[in-house]
Amino acid sequence: MITNGAIDRAVVGWINDGSGKSSVKNTLAVLVRVMEQAKRDGLRTDNPAQVRGWQKLYAQIEDELDDPRSLALPDWSTLVTLANALVARSADEYQGWGDVVTFAACTASRIGEVSGCRVGDIDTATWTWTVRRQTTPGPDGLDDKGTKGNRRRYVPLIEEVRQLVLDRIALVGEDNTDARLFVGPRGGRIATGVLRDATHWDEVVTKLGYEHLRRHDLRHTGLTWMADAGVSLHLLQKIAGHADSRTTERYLHPDRREVTDAGDKLSNHLRSRSGPALRVVG
Repeated sequence: MITNGAIDRAVVGWINDGSGKSSVKNTLAVLVRVMEQAKRDGLRTDNPAQVRGWQKLYAQIEDELDDPRSLALPDWSTLVTLANALVARSADEYQGWGDVVTFAACTASRIGEVSGCRVGDIDTATWTWTVRRQTTPGPDGLDDKGTKGNRRRYVPLIEEVRQLVLDRIALVGEDNTDARLFVGPRGGRIATGVLRDATHWDEVVTKLGYEHLRRHDLRHTGLTWMADAGVSLHLLQKIAGHADSRTTERYLHPDRREVTDAGDKLSNHLRSRSGPALRVVG
């Protein structure tokens, strides 16, 4: 079950979660030895853990994460245009491709997480989605045993995607709690590579003027929009599932007016009776 693609996705996930270079290197070293033993035992013919070029990938992702806001879509209209264009460019014009993109952006989630979303994970009373840890092993790619702590997070479902969710639930049946809501036209799981190939992603985003846009950048879009909407740092960190608040801080964009106001508030505090004594020099 361990493939080159699974290893690549794992490495990207570790880097995005803030793991250091030494952690990635040491983890891969152990996995390489395990896979080498599997080859010697005749269990497989290759070693997918021998990943090359991950240091370059690490530097690239670090650079992007320094300013993730620059990778976000500018507005809702652009997101809708992108989703519709991907559907129109696909061979089957399957609406599910657009739904996955829209849902991922509005919930600041990864494509793999969206594809793992099940009926039972949606609470329509509070309009929240329980995002569970995604794993490669297993027929459904979902591991419910390891969802403690920051491996499980809760994401709000805004009004713009609620009808989409209800339509998806109606398709599979609300009593079928284990049914996945977002699947491919043949009912299979939607991986980021599948989405790219089926919708001619690279061609579409280039035509729209966003040639830099990757599937993972939909997550940057959601987090940027939430930050601009005034979602507090600690809550944004919980929604994103970031272990380090410094990662979340990169999505914040304090307005200059807010900075000026902060200065005025401090001045007023210094001059107030309850504030520290202000000594005028000169």
